[in-house]
Amino acid sequence: MGRVVPNDVDAAITGRRAVRAFLQDPVPLALIQHILAVASRAPSGGNLQPWKVHVITGGPKARLERTLAAALATPGYRGKPAYPYYPDRWFEPYDSRRRDIARRLYAALGIGRRDVIAMRRAEARNLEFFGAPVGLFFCTDRRLEAGSWLDMGMFVGNVMTAARGHGLDTCPQASFISHHDIVARHLGLAEEEIMLCGMALGYRDPDRPENAFESPRAPPSDFVTVHAGYGDAE
Repeated sequence: MGRVVPNDVDAAITGRRAVRAFLQDPVPLALIQHILAVASRAPSGGNLQPWKVHVITGGPKARLERTLAAALATPGYRGKPAYPYYPDRWFEPYDSRRRDIARRLYAALGIGRRDVIAMRRAEARNLEFFGAPVGLFFCTDRRLEAGSWLDMGMFVGNVMTAARGHGLDTCPQASFISHHDIVARHLGLAEEEIMLCGMALGYRDPDRPENAFESPRAPPSDFVTVHAGYGDAE
């Protein structure tokens, strides 16, 4: 058997990072549309193609960011989540994983474990798309069922992979879910339209420390159970 040579798709997938600091270099709209067209080849049950994407840049993006910042600064403000992204009660191994990645990120940013103000400031950058010139919002019809949400996940993954193939970086963002009512109002979402997540899109800033660390991944031995009898006689 010959040596396995990684291909361009492998490189795009393994090179993806949740980038949290971007350059201001603009991304051509034609390139964004091309990436979304490529991503739309994601599989979907019954070919429903349940994805809807809102691209936000320039003035509309700046106005949304200002509105969200003002809401966060309002005493007593509580967002209205579109849906529960995380479990109400954490359990292993997921609790340890989320704590570990938070420690790694704050360490990269030089934020101490008790520096609550700095932590909140870093979290607030989520709602500024981490300085990226382009924001994406992924929506679907809330009347569809869980299968279409699975399709949406494959579509969103395709967007990030296709972006890497063109030298772009992304950060998928669940943080916007907690402010669904504000985002929905700014985007003019229909009543039946639900926003599943946001995403920052642009060119990574190579000099920022938060872009220098890599989140760990468990080896296949931790999550794969093989039932096939490889090597067995046919």
